[in-house]
Amino acid sequence: MERYFVRPDSIVRQIWGDADVVLLIFAGSAAEFALNRAVDWLFYTGRLPADPIGRLFSTVQYAQAIVFADTTHAHHTVSRMSAIHAGVEKNRGYSIPDWAYRDVLYMLIDYSERAFRLLHRPLTPAEQQDLFYTFYQVGKGMNIPDLPTRYADWTIDRQKHLQQDLEHSAYTDQLFLRYREELGDWRYNLLRQAQALLVPQRVHHLLHLPQKPLLSYTIGLYGILNGLGLRKWVQRALLPTEYLAQIQALDKFS
Repeated sequence: MERYFVRPDSIVRQIWGDADVVLLIFAGSAAEFALNRAVDWLFYTGRLPADPIGRLFSTVQYAQAIVFADTTHAHHTVSRMSAIHAGVEKNRGYSIPDWAYRDVLYMLIDYSERAFRLLHRPLTPAEQQDLFYTFYQVGKGMNIPDLPTRYADWTIDRQKHLQQDLEHSAYTDQLFLRYREELGDWRYNLLRQAQALLVPQRVHHLLHLPQKPLLSYTIGLYGILNGLGLRKWVQRALLPTEYLAQIQALDKFS
């Protein structure tokens, strides 16, 4: 019988099967992506600035295809991701830096934990290691070198990457302009408030995010509204309606 890549009882499935948590993961990642010193690679293909929300959903689909697949199909998806990146590198004529691959992997680990903590609770040490090991396996499958092998070592390397690999550039401003154009003013402001609650201090500082976001005073309503069965109505109010079906499809346990 085929084994799953991620155990059915793993916290990773709980995180990546919750649409609200997944959206927060990518709210945080959207902030940090815009600061990465290798963000020019995203502009080379043109896909992210042309359709930032569509790019989000395609990335989520890849992640969920790994988390909820059996081992064979998960490895196939990881191999496909590697091939796509290799094709981009070949077209451009040089390689994406190894540290940039690690940065993306580290973001998925970090914002998975941060988003789940914001909406639900902190992870236990065992759950932290489980989360880390899942994405460590993804990184190994993509042949990303020099990965730490333990959660504790990853936290140290994560801080080094945050200090070394981020800068506010013209690309940063271009991406945030596109976020605003796609979302509209009030949803864009909500995005920045959510990012302010999620991101590490260095990202917060470089992006000049709100110091006291109003969202911090209302985030507790999430659990109440969810318990009252109003979650889909909240999603409809907060997110562009043309993406509502895709957003709700992110839920794997609803």
